[in-house]
Order: sequence, then C-alpha cells, then structure tokens
Amino acid sequence: MDIHGFQKLTLLDYPEKCAATIFTAGCNLRCPFCHNASLVTHINLADRIERGEVMSYLKKRKGMLDGVCVTGGEPLLNDDLFDLLRELKDMGYLVKLDTNGTFPERLRRAVFGGLVDAVAMDIKNSRGKYGMTVGIKDFDTAPVEESVEFLKSGSVDAEFRTTVVAELHTEEDIELIGQWLCGAEKYFLQRFKDSGDLISGGFTEPSGGFMENLQKIASKYIKKVELRGI
Repeated sequence: MDIHGFQKLTLLDYPEKCAATIFTAGCNLRCPFCHNASLVTHINLADRIERGEVMSYLKKRKGMLDGVCVTGGEPLLNDDLFDLLRELKDMGYLVKLDTNGTFPERLRRAVFGGLVDAVAMDIKNSRGKYGMTVGIKDFDTAPVEESVEFLKSGSVDAEFRTTVVAELHTEEDIELIGQWLCGAEKYFLQRFKDSGDLISGGFTEPSGGFMENLQKIASKYIKKVELRGI
C-alpha cells in the first residue's frame, strides 16, 4: 500500500483524541475541489513513505498517542489496507477511517472485523448532483447509499461530513442531504478553503452566514450538526 503522507500529531483528524494521520495515495473519485490533488491526480512516487518507517514511529509513541486516522485519497481502494489496520489495532491504537463510501463491502469488512473504532464518511452533495460534484458523469450513487445506511445502523461510531463549496452547494442541497441522512448521529459542514493543491480551480469558500443557515437546515433532520472551518 502506498503511503504518501504522515502527520505525526493531530488534534483535529480524530476528534477528542491525540492522534497521528496516515495518508494513502489514490482515489476513485475526481472531485474538482479536492484539496489533496497530490494524493489523487498528481501522485509523485518520490513522496512515498515506507510503511515500516511509519510503524516504527508509531511503536515508539505507544502510550503517548491515542489513535491513528487513516485517510487519503480513498484508503479502501487498497487491498492491503486491512493488514495495516490490523497492525495498528495490534499495537493498541484506536483507529479512525476516512472514506468516500463507494466500497460498502470493504467498509463492512473493516467494521465487523474489529479493525476500526470510528468512521468518517464524506457526503459530496445531494444525490442528484453527485456526478457533477465528484467529477464523474453518470455516477452511480447506489454504493454510497448502501454505506450511508450501514453507518446509520450504529454498527460503529460514525460521522458524516460535507465540504461546502460556494459554487456547488445550495440550501436545497443541504435540505435534501438532511432528509437522506435523517436519523444519523453526527453531521459536519466543512467550509471549503483553497489549499493550493486542488484538482481544479475556480472555487470559493462560502460565507459564514451561509454556513450557519445550512446548519439550521440540517439540524431539522440530524441530532448533532456542527460547523468546521468557521
């Protein structure tokens, strides 16, 4: 498995935990506003980090770190992800997995195999605008919908999140997402920011007032709705 990024300490990627973050390369989506183009469309093999190097560091930090967040890219693309997750669990770490939800079978395997303690799933947009938002014409949302229903079932601690882009998301979209996720425990609206490493340009961040209004809309359907990046 290609590891192309390793953050030795984060207080953000795994909420309420002192954690490290592993970034895997490769993704099956092409969201134009993606802030990690270097992990999706502009992968530099020279940036690859040896897995042994990462694990050696984590072994030394046992007892000082609570957990590890595995993100991407899309981690579930990797056939050997499960070996990595098992190694992290065997070291005694809590593990959080970030996913776009397009691999529901693999997601269930990770959860039911006891390999993850928490999952964060991206909801890119309302279902009718998914293809446009993920950069794939005629995108089939069925796998994403399957993952949503699985995570709503409560089999694992789960949160849903949407990165709100001024040009892509409307109040109606958030209303439809809220109805779709109705009954979910946690939903986060993340304010888009240009990282300088986007797949495409021309996107801007929404206003704080707009974000607050979206929070009110989503709160009609979901128990806990919070804003990030405000």
